[in-house]
Amino acid sequence: MSQKNVILTPEQLKLAKRWRLILGQYADNALGQAVFSAEELKIECSLDFLYRREYQRRGLKQEAGRHGSLDASQLTAVNWLNQARKLFPNSTFERMQSQALERYEISSLLKDPQALNAMEPTKSLAKALLSLRGKMNEETRDAVKNIIRKVVDDILSQMRNQFRHALTGRRNRFRRSMVPNSRNFDWRGTIAANLKNYDKQNQRLVIKTPHFNSRQQQHLPWDVILCVDQSGSMASSIMYAAVCASILAALPTVRVSLVVFDTQVVDLSHLAHDPVEVLMTVQLGGGTDIAKAMQYCESLIRNPKRTVISLISDFEEGGALNHLLNCTQRLHSQQVKLLGLAALDDEALPVYDPEIAQKLADRGMHVAALTPEHFAQWLAEVMQ
Repeated sequence: MSQKNVILTPEQLKLAKRWRLILGQYADNALGQAVFSAEELKIECSLDFLYRREYQRRGLKQEAGRHGSLDASQLTAVNWLNQARKLFPNSTFERMQSQALERYEISSLLKDPQALNAMEPTKSLAKALLSLRGKMNEETRDAVKNIIRKVVDDILSQMRNQFRHALTGRRNRFRRSMVPNSRNFDWRGTIAANLKNYDKQNQRLVIKTPHFNSRQQQHLPWDVILCVDQSGSMASSIMYAAVCASILAALPTVRVSLVVFDTQVVDLSHLAHDPVEVLMTVQLGGGTDIAKAMQYCESLIRNPKRTVISLISDFEEGGALNHLLNCTQRLHSQQVKLLGLAALDDEALPVYDPEIAQKLADRGMHVAALTPEHFAQWLAEVMQ
């Protein structure tokens, strides 16, 4: 009995449809009983538009579509984006649009402002656009900039209060604040002030008047130098570094320098207040000369004891390693605060050269993979 004559149960048919969507048109012979509804045909068409490229990479010829006007070959990039947005959950759609750019490099998406405006502004999309920016034309620059701005604004809204709260002063437990904030909660003062409210029957303390500490404001300025590797793997960290720089630049007691590098060093300190312009200026890719960048940062130092240099890199040194190590040791001996960040994003998943990172740590650099929130806390601690 042939496979097509086998009668499948409803559950088996449902499973066959899912496998047919996953495997594409080349599974027609094996899964011929997987007959799609009109909505399911749209899903198949949308998936085929993107993922047939995987088969084309392997030299397989595209077969003629079996569904007439719903064939994926009749879709344009803009129509595909609009259709996929309606058909798939938001998280799935975001992954598909990023893969369209990063994995399959659908160039028509990069040349059509309408297509770019139809995209969902996400961090993964922003990373893809930054890495492919050289393939765009001038007509799409504004559309790309708008996407970057929306993503940056989203990151800013999450990070601004964390940074300002951490860096505008440390807690003063001898001075009360009328502003309730969980980070400033004074548990000692709260207990002392509410002992009279102790509930003997239920054996619990009733808090009627919570106490909060105020914060001491810092007045002596600090110099914070962000030295950011702009090699291809650093797109996510560059986004967060640009946002960090803009937040720090707005603080009255911090002077910010923003330096990006590959084999060349570019000082973007004049743009530190504008993370969007920073991201539209960086050139992702190329080699890495960390030593040259650190030596340039050394030349910016005015007061070593009140200077922080944060090196954001994968530590894949392509220049002279001994120059990098000597510079690090020299800065440490001058009491410059040194932080090597192996990652700076939501997840802080580090990808770096552990051997070089250890050598830098041995010479006085604190090396860690930190989220932006923990980076702010680290800065606050060393700047006290």
